[in-house]
Amino acid sequence: MDNGLTDATPTAAAFRLILLSKSNPVMGCYMFWTSLLVLKMLVMSLLTARQRMKTKTYANPEDLRLSRSPEVRFGDPNVERVRRAHRNDLENILPFLLMSLVYIASGPNPLTARLLIRIGASARLLHTVVYAIIPVPQPARSLAFFTTFAITCFEAGYVLVCCIKYI
Repeated sequence: MDNGLTDATPTAAAFRLILLSKSNPVMGCYMFWTSLLVLKMLVMSLLTARQRMKTKTYANPEDLRLSRSPEVRFGDPNVERVRRAHRNDLENILPFLLMSLVYIASGPNPLTARLLIRIGASARLLHTVVYAIIPVPQPARSLAFFTTFAITCFEAGYVLVCCIKYI
């Protein structure tokens, strides 16, 4: 965003700080959706534990005392589905959140930025629902995945173009 300020002026530094404060509606939107996605990722750990207890599928010998199961078991399809969904979150939500933060710092159009953050985060929530909670046939999961993937790529491209003059 060209605000007419040079990087050397104190006003430019203040402007950048405002971009990354909750007084900026885009940052407030980011903070809300980031909190929701982080909580969702934490809940995935609990969902994995619930599936393990439900199916008595424990991967560690010390956990066998909890289940009174005679042996360590791997590969339960329900447990593995939740674990794959959680791993997919770790591989995709973290880059989305990091890139969205950098995108906000670049001073994008506020309406566009808020829309991208809302759509990207909502797509990740939907991805979890159609993957781990209520499995839905493809292409539901792919559409949810590629929505956030495309948004993250767009934000990265935008930041690259904005910052190319600094290399």
